[in-house]
Amino acid sequence: MTPSMSGSSDGLLSRFHRAKILVVGDLILDEFVWGKVSRISPEAPVPIVWVQRESLMPGGASNVANNIASLGGQVSVVGIIGEDRWGERLLGELAARAIETTGVVRTDRPTTVKTRVIAHHQQVVRVDREQPEPLPDAAVTRLIRAVEDRLEEIDAVVIEDYGKGAITRKLLSAIIPAARRLKKIITVDPKEEHFELYHGVTALTPNRLEAGQMVGRELKRDEDIQRAGEELLRRLRCEAVLITLGEDGMWLFEHGGHQTRIPTVAQEVFDVAGAGDTVIAAFTLALASGAGMPDAARLANQAAGIVVGKLGVAVVTPDELRAKLHTSARASARRRTKGPLSTRR
Repeated sequence: MTPSMSGSSDGLLSRFHRAKILVVGDLILDEFVWGKVSRISPEAPVPIVWVQRESLMPGGASNVANNIASLGGQVSVVGIIGEDRWGERLLGELAARAIETTGVVRTDRPTTVKTRVIAHHQQVVRVDREQPEPLPDAAVTRLIRAVEDRLEEIDAVVIEDYGKGAITRKLLSAIIPAARRLKKIITVDPKEEHFELYHGVTALTPNRLEAGQMVGRELKRDEDIQRAGEELLRRLRCEAVLITLGEDGMWLFEHGGHQTRIPTVAQEVFDVAGAGDTVIAAFTLALASGAGMPDAARLANQAAGIVVGKLGVAVVTPDELRAKLHTSARASARRRTKGPLSTRR
């Protein structure tokens, strides 16, 4: 954390409740089956899981919305669900978290569900139920209208593309120019196939793999990442690219040439599921609350460091983030005041 950020973090967090964010993307229901393994099945070499409890969480774009709501922001979602019990349960989970859902479109395709079986703090298997084919034009038109109806009243729009069919070329070609005309913050968690359509957005938050796919080469070394970040900025003419690097932290590239390397702050990693959702949620919320790009990225890094220390798809609370920011600020202050080691004997 920078000294300026550490001194202003409380003020920034206190402004989160004023920010209005619209999340557009693939809505997913995450189901967790928790249990114990006591033996291997006699039918096949697989563990038998004795189920103890089950839980549901919003996933995909709805997990981004959940993170924003958990941090105190006002958030609404636009996406698709099926006319099925899973869709109803996802709507219920979102409503319980004060996430506005009137922009959710019901279709005849099934709700996307990811079921994770977890035993002894480890994921045993994941079962996906989805239909990722592109949406019919009529459904896309309804999504576009739902976004356009909300653009005037929001501060930022998050485009969360999980490749499940909700984000299409037609949708992006309509909503990005509309948001730009209204001078809204636009952040994107991208997919390679829509690369050229992200032209002019505020910021992209790809991970190392996604950034490499967008520039057409593997990013093995620091110089590879640096060239990729600079190329993405140049080709897309966006304000910033924030490349997340897992255990190597983040690298922020800004229009004008300024770059910021941010080391990871995670002390212990239990589960990286949903960490990217936390990054774009905290980053966008901070930008919408008045933070500059570097401070928004540092805050997002702190939030991700918290969430990977939790098992399963998780969120961060303001109290957790505030405590993490203060701890990091104190550690930074100690390092600055400690100075060089004494040479006296």
